[in-house]
Amino acid sequence: MTTAVSTAPRPMRTAAAGLALAVGLAGCTVGPDYVAPTTELAPFHNAAAVDARKTATPAPQLDQWWTGFNDPMLVTVVERALDQNLDLAAALARVQQARAAAAAAGAQLLPTVDLNASATAQRQSLESPLGSVAKGFPGYNRYQREYTVGPAASWEIDLFGGLKRGENAADDEEQAAEADQAGTRISVAADAADAYLQVRGYQARIAVAQDQIDTDAHLLSLVESRHRLGQSDAREVAQAEALLKQATASLPPLKIGLEAQLNRLDVLMGVQPGTYAKELGKPGDIPAIPAIGGDDKPLDVLRRRPDIIAAERRLAASNEQIGAAIADYYPKISLSGALGFDSVSLNHLFSNKAFQPIGTGAVSWRLFDFGKVDAEVAQARGANAEALAQYREAALKAAEDVENALVSLSQTEAHVVELEGEVDALTRSRDLSQTAYQAGAITLTDVLDADRQLLTARDDLDSNRADAARAAVSTFRALGGGWDVPPAAERVADKG
Repeated sequence: MTTAVSTAPRPMRTAAAGLALAVGLAGCTVGPDYVAPTTELAPFHNAAAVDARKTATPAPQLDQWWTGFNDPMLVTVVERALDQNLDLAAALARVQQARAAAAAAGAQLLPTVDLNASATAQRQSLESPLGSVAKGFPGYNRYQREYTVGPAASWEIDLFGGLKRGENAADDEEQAAEADQAGTRISVAADAADAYLQVRGYQARIAVAQDQIDTDAHLLSLVESRHRLGQSDAREVAQAEALLKQATASLPPLKIGLEAQLNRLDVLMGVQPGTYAKELGKPGDIPAIPAIGGDDKPLDVLRRRPDIIAAERRLAASNEQIGAAIADYYPKISLSGALGFDSVSLNHLFSNKAFQPIGTGAVSWRLFDFGKVDAEVAQARGANAEALAQYREAALKAAEDVENALVSLSQTEAHVVELEGEVDALTRSRDLSQTAYQAGAITLTDVLDADRQLLTARDDLDSNRADAARAAVSTFRALGGGWDVPPAAERVADKG
């Protein structure tokens, strides 16, 4: 099929007129403009107790709080986890997906251009309606060929901003995915530090248990010597043996807990359990807790916590979806055109006679489908209300996390101080009891009671020291520490 050259300007003029109309109407964006919610929280009522803590270690930079414990192995563990953790790798992949979706949404605003080419060969049936008539004409050839080539373009004019709203929503979802990745980073760093501190806590408790085993073995030897001299009976020997067995029996549960935390730590570092066990096998001290800034305001936490930023960005995306749904109340205009060549012969394909431009303008309007559009708009508004409630709940949970972490840290440290005094007193009591027993002033039962009380207190002390350090990690996590807040995130949170 061929088209006369004299008809070419008409479709081009039609396309130009449609473009001018679209430009004149463009910029009319329907739907509500986003206004970030305001969140007002009272100052943290447990902050004063943490601010009053006395520590020789200064407060670290919040984005790298793990360096404040002055423990090189802790720094190595956390940074290794941040480099190798598989949850973080998955979070990065989700960010890449969100970026691709945002790019695709933005591309819908632009014209699409395709290059098409085709070649057709056909043997016309002589019994078909066309063939039965055409075969009677002189020179009719039932063998036909057609060649076409040329670019084609199409463009949906975003008159009422539906596509723009979709692009904005995709951009907001991309920012939410980036905030989720930062939240995963915070969790990985905190979980790695928590596992490491539990490892050190179990190692300290195992050392206490081993020291107690040595002490009880010495006591058993003493009782056996007294028994051989006739200064004690078999009952006292049995009691000393029972005490030694009790101390020995405390080791297996502690070793199970230690192994579990070592395996947990390896998984957090993205390796098979047992990979770094030897590296952490040598016992180390439970690190001292650094100072923690007690002047953090709720707004600082909202600005810093990725879960708040992600919830706010998803709220913004849901607002844009309302506009995208409302845009379906209005007509949509699209333009398409092609500049191509159509010929039955390759020799004349690119000739002036074979040139065939086409211009098309189309209008689509869901004029009799407003009931469904109403439902879609209502659904979008419902999703926005849900996102708003989730944002407000996230803010309240953030405040809850901070309050719980602050009170846990302050009270656990206070408990550690009391336990230290108890251990000192029980150590003196146990030593005096052993001296009095050797002198025959008291019975073995008094020595055994003092020994049991001291073992329990020492185990509680090391357990609570580890818990206090873990409470500090929870506090840093609750305050949003562990990532470098970019300026864009600060601006987002400032709207809250």
